[in-house]
Amino acid sequence: MEALTPDDPSRIGPYRLLGRLGAGGMGRVFLARSEGGRTVAVKLVRPELAEEAEFRRRFAQEVAAARRVGGEWTAPVLDADTDAREPWVATGYVPGPSLHAVVAGRPQPLPERSVRILAHRLAQALTAIHTAGLIHRDLKPANVLVTIDGPRVIDFGIARALDAVTGDNRTRTGVVIGSPGYMSPEQVRGETLTPASDVFSLGSVLAFAATRRQPFGTSTSGLHAVMFRIAQEEADLTGLPDGLADLVRACLAKDPAERPTPAEVADLTAEANEGDDADLPWLPGAVLADLGRRSAELLEAETPASPLPARPQGP
Repeated sequence: MEALTPDDPSRIGPYRLLGRLGAGGMGRVFLARSEGGRTVAVKLVRPELAEEAEFRRRFAQEVAAARRVGGEWTAPVLDADTDAREPWVATGYVPGPSLHAVVAGRPQPLPERSVRILAHRLAQALTAIHTAGLIHRDLKPANVLVTIDGPRVIDFGIARALDAVTGDNRTRTGVVIGSPGYMSPEQVRGETLTPASDVFSLGSVLAFAATRRQPFGTSTSGLHAVMFRIAQEEADLTGLPDGLADLVRACLAKDPAERPTPAEVADLTAEANEGDDADLPWLPGAVLADLGRRSAELLEAETPASPLPARPQGP
């Protein structure tokens, strides 16, 4: 977490800001606390996006749908003001690092059992998201937060609002819809998306967790090259454990109709949560110890004793 700057608001709606958690194409994300003491993550939309009437309309629709998403493996949407001068949405705070940070910070990929449990729970999260009428559109390791008891999917559904700012608006705002290394072939081609697009992204996420490599290359090898491989070439699954190969390849089918549904993925990986090992931790001990340390540090964040000279977020 980073400290607030004078350019950041001190409050957003009823929430007192504690620090910055990050920033992306849609806006900034802050750690905040409600008047009742609940810790939340608040995403504040970029001003240039807020000026787009169609963006606002779609953002309001997606937030309303996201508030209906259930399931224990998602970060719940708790509050929002889509009519504010700078719209915002508040979600339950997950005191854990991203899957990307966990995997990139290890010399080895996650063990097969951990990846199977990850697959089972992410599939359950996608089922809940799709049941609410949403498509995530940007499932990637950075949008999966890792905790001691399991993963949590964040930022679901809201990416659809960015469809309203394609073309010239995308150039003006710098917005890129989706993350190239984890897009589906139909996303790369700009086609209409179905929930099967998220399943392809799930396959790429699982491949990364199990190999520490993106299956179609990284942006350092060229954005267009990565997108071409996604659309036309087979994934590089070197090092993927044999027990995961069939599942990941099925998710990465080029034809959306040939991919399993999230419910089918959950069924195929259900045994990872059953049997004699069901009560064992889902992650290696070293990872769990690191998660415990990170959680303690993040939860110790306190409201600044002396408010920063930051502007309040307007109505």
